[in-house]
Order: sequence, then C-alpha cells, then structure tokens
Amino acid sequence: MKAFVAAAILAGTVLGAAPALAQDGDPVKGEAVFKKCMACHRVGPDAKNLVGPALTGVIGRQAGTAPGFNYSAINHAAGEAGLHWTPENIIAYLPDPNAFLRKFLADAGHAEQAKGSTKMVFKLPNEEERKDVVAYLKQFSQ
Repeated sequence: MKAFVAAAILAGTVLGAAPALAQDGDPVKGEAVFKKCMACHRVGPDAKNLVGPALTGVIGRQAGTAPGFNYSAINHAAGEAGLHWTPENIIAYLPDPNAFLRKFLADAGHAEQAKGSTKMVFKLPNEEERKDVVAYLKQFSQ
C-alpha cells in the first residue's frame, strides 16, 4: 500500500509539472524562429537598434524605453500606461501587435491614446514559436 501511495504521489508530482513545462518554450528552437525577426531586431551583448529596437534585456523592460530607439506613439503610450514586457505579454503581443497595444491602452483607461499603429508589422501567429522566441530572449535578459 505504501508503495502505491508513493507511486501515486510521484505520478501526481510529475503530471502536475507537465502543464508548467508545456508553458516553457525551447530556446534552441527560439533561436531558429528569431531569424524571422532579424530583418528588424538584434539581440545579444553587441546588439544595435535597427528598424526595431535591440531586444537584449527586453523581458522586464517597460515598453517604449529601449535606449536610442524612436518608438511609435502607441507603443510609447502603452509603456507610459504601465506595459512591461513579461513573457506573457510578449506571447500575447506577437500575434497582432497593434491589437494588443490598443487593448492594453483601453483596458488601462487610456483608450484615447489607442490610435495609430506600432512600427512592428510582423505577426507571429504560432503559439509554440512565440513561446520558443520568449525562451530564447530570456537568455539575454536578467
């Protein structure tokens, strides 16, 4: 009986961890997916702003604040309204950046600033790819 209880507890622990593991992306796959982003973005210790801001340190950063990058009004407004780039926010942003920023501003009580569009026209609809990219970006954030 003790062996059964121990096995049940072990199975519950392993199975209980499965949803958390499913939420994590694969940084190796994320590096490959990030190649789609490299037309506009760079990441790493020597990364520079291009058409889009350098993404080194993006996780945890307030939106619209990468040094030396000239953001769109809507992106800057979202940052001023409290948007920080958490893994969850990045995953929600990538399928439709404009829709995400407009909703964020409206939900934050700043619907009047939810005008115009972000400079980011690229969309990443695949959720697994978004999780993988976030896992890759985590390597370049504190």
